[in-house]
Amino acid sequence: MYEIRGCCLLAALAFGVAAGCREATKPGGALHEEMLCPGARAANHTTSTSNPIGKPGAGARPPKCQGAECAGLPRTEQGVDAASPVHALVLYDTTGEWGANGEIYATGAVNLASHFGSWTAKAAVAYTCGELASYDAAIYIGSTFDEPLPACLLDDVLASTRPVIWAFYNIWQLARHRPTFGATYGWTPGALDFSSIAEVDYKGHALARYAANRDGILGTRVTDPTKAAVLAVAKRADDTTLPWAIRSGTLTYVGEIPFTYMTEEDRYLAFADLLFDALAPTTPERHRVLLRLEDINPSNNPAQLRAVAEYLYAQRIPYGFGVIPEYRDPAGHYHHGTPTRSTLDQNPDLVAALRYMLGHGGVMVMHGVTHQWDTDPNPYSCVTTEDFEFYRVTQNADQTMNYIGPLPEDSLAWAAGRMDDGKLDFARAGLAAPQIFEVPHNAGSVNTYSAIATRFAARWERAVYFPGLLRGTGPEYTRVFGQLFPYVVRDVYGMRVLPENLGNIRPVSFQRSAVRLPADILHAADENLVVRDGVAGFYFHCTFDLQYLKDTIDGLRALGYTFADPDQL
Repeated sequence: MYEIRGCCLLAALAFGVAAGCREATKPGGALHEEMLCPGARAANHTTSTSNPIGKPGAGARPPKCQGAECAGLPRTEQGVDAASPVHALVLYDTTGEWGANGEIYATGAVNLASHFGSWTAKAAVAYTCGELASYDAAIYIGSTFDEPLPACLLDDVLASTRPVIWAFYNIWQLARHRPTFGATYGWTPGALDFSSIAEVDYKGHALARYAANRDGILGTRVTDPTKAAVLAVAKRADDTTLPWAIRSGTLTYVGEIPFTYMTEEDRYLAFADLLFDALAPTTPERHRVLLRLEDINPSNNPAQLRAVAEYLYAQRIPYGFGVIPEYRDPAGHYHHGTPTRSTLDQNPDLVAALRYMLGHGGVMVMHGVTHQWDTDPNPYSCVTTEDFEFYRVTQNADQTMNYIGPLPEDSLAWAAGRMDDGKLDFARAGLAAPQIFEVPHNAGSVNTYSAIATRFAARWERAVYFPGLLRGTGPEYTRVFGQLFPYVVRDVYGMRVLPENLGNIRPVSFQRSAVRLPADILHAADENLVVRDGVAGFYFHCTFDLQYLKDTIDGLRALGYTFADPDQL
């Protein structure tokens, strides 16, 4: 029998936003269990909308403006490599019924662009003539049908000597703006194709696509293959194809929004790789992987931890290990109704095992403080490792979940104080506090991420984002966007984020989380090879049979991956 308690089995199988809000759920995957459609699964919650967004080593940053007046103002930020001269312009739509989605998709784009250097994000309608020449490349996410794009933006894209990546809608405006577009570029835009498409072929890999995504792919027709190169194709159920990505000259066109229904093997990986062509075309091929041991807490068996650590050390594999410094079962869910609490300093054998791990290739990560919420099941049991700590979530009868918003006590001071308490827990056990943080179940409020940014060097996780972050208006928790990363980024919260994008080994199902075996991790890792300089990441619970981990490591090495030290990233 495998023990569920103490094993964070809520793997985030798929992230993203359901485009157009026409699809609210995807069976078998989501932020944890379902796709979050903006406004469909997230509920209003009374909270401040002017929370500052923290920066590493700096104080809080207040919003620069409030309300609609922010719509045209740019947000600029440095990326992972602050010394990089690369500066990308990200433009997004803001009008129409789903105008708020434009900022969400732009958030996904700037998070990826941060890997390469700095970025500036602004509404497309606020573009100023000649601005494109000031940047090394531009990314436009067309999410509103017939967004009123400035004529000089179309002029500048057509005249640009800098790379431009254009996704989805409004490419027809560009084509109409130059009557010779087809002759010049060797392809023409067509109509939306609403076929059931579950595969995008790129670099010889069959990447996944959610077949029930009903927003379609914009059809295109290549008229001159000497001018237009098809980079990726979407494959219909009858095996016919249509171009998914086309490049002609400096213009690369992607036929849909790549940030919807995102999974570990998704066509999103193709978009992430295409950014290298625009922002770092000379990047050599390299494939690294990160391993994290998960959900270690005062209730764990030290012998299990040591056995895994000894194997990894013998294999010369660096790794991280996520530690929850305090175990709580306030209702006695697993203790016959007796409220139970324990801390690291009460388990000296566990602390000794953690010391061994630190001295033998391990890097400690703070995985929340208690990984639960005392007040109510959030959403399951109030028990450490099973529930959310920094975001309110409820469960429906069909085991799907509602991402409500911040907890009632949420504030910057509350989140920071909780993390400081966790650091004290490590100190009482004689351990130095970790410099990397992992938000429990990959969901926190903006206050959570702001507090982390002032206390830790990096996060290691998937994460959630909200409209308002780019405009500086404060978060709109009624819409949620989740993103995983195929390389290191510095996200819109101002923090370096290490990737976890392969999921976890899960030999038993839990709720809507299906079994996930080494073969599934390896399949995702194989698809991630399309990212030319990618960093993949997966995690393992030491309560499971060590052979699962051994098989995964052997398979990753066979695929050509080398194990990376999280401290070095």
